[in-house]
Parts: sequence; C-alpha cells; structure tokens
Amino acid sequence: MMRNSQLPATVLRSALLAGAAVTATLVLSACGGNDHSSTGTGMNHGATTGGSPAASAVGTFNDADVTFAQAMIPHHQQAVQMADMADGRVADAEVKELAGKIRAAQQPEIDTMTGWLTAWGKPAPEPHMSMGSGGEHGSMPGMMTDDDMNKLMDAKGAAFDKHFLTMMISHHEGAIEMARTEVKQGSNPEAKALAQKIITDQQAEIATMRTILERL
Repeated sequence: MMRNSQLPATVLRSALLAGAAVTATLVLSACGGNDHSSTGTGMNHGATTGGSPAASAVGTFNDADVTFAQAMIPHHQQAVQMADMADGRVADAEVKELAGKIRAAQQPEIDTMTGWLTAWGKPAPEPHMSMGSGGEHGSMPGMMTDDDMNKLMDAKGAAFDKHFLTMMISHHEGAIEMARTEVKQGSNPEAKALAQKIITDQQAEIATMRTILERL
C-alpha cells in the first residue's frame, strides 16, 4: 500500500517540474518577443515593419510625431508661398535674400516630413491646402488668413517688405511653438531633431527680420 501511494506522488512531482520548465521557456520566449518589438510599445507603428529599410529609417513614432508632420507641412507650405510672393514685389535686397533662404530651407523639410507620413502609413496634407487658414488648419499657431495672404499679394516695394517681415515673424513664432511641442511629446528621433532645427533656425531668422524692420 505504501509503494502504491508513493508512486503517484513521484509521477506528480515529475509532471509539475516538467510543467514549470515549459512555463519558464514560454515566459522567456514571450520576453524575447517583447524586447524585439519594444520600439513600438504603446506607439502607432503605421507601416514600419521589422527588417524593412523603411522601418530602420523612420524608427519609432507616436501620435505627436504624426501630428507634427501633418501640421508642419501646410505651415511650411504657406511660408514657401509667402516667400514666392517676394518675386517681383520685394524692394529690400536683404528681405529678398531672406525669402530665398526660407524657401530653400522649408521645401526640403516638407519633402522629408511627407516621406515620413508615407512610411508611417499616415495621410499627408494635400498640396496647396495652406492658402490661408480658413480651413482645417485655421487653429495652427502663426497661420495667415486669406485676407492676410491677399494683403501681402497686393503689396509692393517697401510696403511688401514690411508686411512680409511682420507676417513671417508671426508665422515663425507659430512654427516654433509647434516644434517645441514635438520636442517635448514626440518619440521619433528624426522628427524631434527636425523640430529642434526649426526652433534654432527660425529663432535666428526672427532676430534678423526684427533687425531689418527697425531700419525700414
């Protein structure tokens, strides 16, 4: 009777040990899987799939990164549009040079952010949606209204220079505000680096524009 009662206990003990080993293996496997995909924990991966060139290029991103790109694209588009208006209207050589600098800096940034949104599987704003802030972008800081844009378009010479500088200072201040939000809340390293670049570059341009305004 004692041999019969001990045998089931031995078998039971072996089964428990085997089950514990299997459980530990499963837990370790699960942990390994979590480490592999930890870059997206709590994030929206969009189109970033492991092992693809796009995934390594864009890395992790979150909603703040997407919002930054989707908002900054039309914001930049409007700045480029304002800079384009300088052709045939500007009088001051330094204002003309600044307009060219803004156009040259912001169009490549538009292209970069559009590429991010494509890689993330997120919609990019349609071209030319930045013509004034009467639509969905009206709440973005620094965006000019249709009346503002028409006023700038109708101005020439010294009047254009003053309107351009005044409007662009406000426009830049809005971009800096948006970029600061991205630096604080974003996840994607490239997006945050661009946001910091926008802050640095546009703060310097604001200082330049204020200096020009003082002498006009």
